[in-house]
Amino acid sequence: MAKMESGEILLVEGREIRVTNPDKPYFSRDVKLSKLDVVQYYLSVASGAVAGIRDRPSMLKRFVDGAESPPFYQKRAPENRPEWLRTVTLSFPSGRTAEEVVVDDAAGLAWIVNLGCIELHPHAVRTNDLDHPDELRIDLDPGPGVEWDDVRRVAMETKKLLEEMGLRGWPKTSGSRGMHVNVRIHQRWTFTEVRRAALALSREIERRAPTLATSKWWKEERHGVFLDYNQNAKDRTTCSAYSIRPLPDARVSAPLRWEEIPECEPGDFTVLTMPRRLAEVGDPNSAMDAAAGSLDQLLELADRDEAAGLGDAPWPPHFRKMEGEPARVAPSRAKGAKAGKKASEPTTNKTASAKTTGKRAAAKSRVKMPLIVVANSPDKEAALAGLARWKAQHPDAASHLAIDDVLVDSMRGRSTTWTRIRVNLRNVPEKIRPSQETPDPDDDPTREWREARGRRRGS
Repeated sequence: MAKMESGEILLVEGREIRVTNPDKPYFSRDVKLSKLDVVQYYLSVASGAVAGIRDRPSMLKRFVDGAESPPFYQKRAPENRPEWLRTVTLSFPSGRTAEEVVVDDAAGLAWIVNLGCIELHPHAVRTNDLDHPDELRIDLDPGPGVEWDDVRRVAMETKKLLEEMGLRGWPKTSGSRGMHVNVRIHQRWTFTEVRRAALALSREIERRAPTLATSKWWKEERHGVFLDYNQNAKDRTTCSAYSIRPLPDARVSAPLRWEEIPECEPGDFTVLTMPRRLAEVGDPNSAMDAAAGSLDQLLELADRDEAAGLGDAPWPPHFRKMEGEPARVAPSRAKGAKAGKKASEPTTNKTASAKTTGKRAAAKSRVKMPLIVVANSPDKEAALAGLARWKAQHPDAASHLAIDDVLVDSMRGRSTTWTRIRVNLRNVPEKIRPSQETPDPDDDPTREWREARGRRRGS
């Protein structure tokens, strides 16, 4: 290691990697970690971390001011990059393309971490075939107040179903409150087909554990652990194994053996504990590439759902409207007449008829939720303070709220992020439900842009 005025040079597998501002604080709360500490952590677990991203295009989520400041997302590879670092051109649902970084070794890993990538976000494809994923990703996302034990129980139910479908799941903590189960698959199916298989799996888990799990896309309809099937849509990424998460204790997304799940705790796996764990027990994911399986049985399950009138579910908002998809609007804002009209359009074949039946059933089953917005702010703490003021102003209504009646949404605009807090009044008696007031605070950084767009459309 050679010290320089502008940083430090690390020799990584024969390549020189410059770490700029090595002493810059990246974590300063429960643990104290500098930028160099973070780079050195990744080098200490490189055998596992690189295996999760090797030969995959990666989106760069850059925390340039450390884990306690907002990140920004960068799809395109920086122009000023080493000549030995590979890239590949990806196409996106918008029709645009981007040349993305591909990390193949520890040197490439150290280089992107120096950019501020404390999380690793690879796509579910290999560079030899960018249109056919080799991984089914199951994201178990617990709602507010959901206990970790419920996440573990849903994970074990997922393991059982995967085995029935002839597939092997590889679990890991998400590094936050949830869990991921990755499944290696043959490169035979498109993103749309893989997502369809994930939706079928999510719905089946919901049927088997209705009090614990949900496949509902809209937050106001969820309970328990949400199985996020849309993580398998094209252009979506999740943090990979050994990724650090931006939490005060610098916890890590930790690969696990299934037998560890009943006793594991997500806070046990941090930057400080993972290097030793990897050295002592090895990488639980080491045999994943040798366990590729088929989606045929999950897709047969999807066929049965569709034949029973259960059609597609909402896609992420930046995707074009998909054939067979129900109205992409939250139940609290749904207009039943419009949805019913669309669902009743004539069809010309049996498949289209089944999809229409599913849309008609979805329209009938949707219940408009009484939601109000209480706070908008780029500062999450300021938004939460606004929620506290709202509760103090409306104590009777607040006393009826369940934990999952408060919806804290991380909103993303084109170049900005902010926190929106909504309250679902479904459990509040109608006679004491507060009406929609001006949110406090009410700082939505996209409002001016949206209003200008509305004026242009109206002109």
